[in-house]
Amino acid sequence: MFNKGNMSTMLKQAREIQKRIEEVQSDLENITINAESGGGLITVMINGKQEILELNISQEAMEEDKELLEDLIISAINKALNESQEEMQTRMNSVTGGMLGGLKIPGM
Repeated sequence: MFNKGNMSTMLKQAREIQKRIEEVQSDLENITINAESGGGLITVMINGKQEILELNISQEAMEEDKELLEDLIISAINKALNESQEEMQTRMNSVTGGMLGGLKIPGM
């Protein structure tokens, strides 16, 4: 039969997890991730919400050809995004106890 006590406990736990997820999402704005490419010719800083905060192009990089410069910028940004996604996943797994497994949640 249906056990109201278990359902109440499950709903309470779900609310607690939801609250903790919201806290993690809020904290992500304060996390900064730095990445570089080309041995430091290009550096990028993003926050945990994957917003680019800074992009620095060294004077030496400006002397490179356009295609190489574009590749270096893309590489630095992708490194930062990957690190940010890993950090988000780690934090979400700590909240959910790994219940999501390898599930990637877009925007989280």
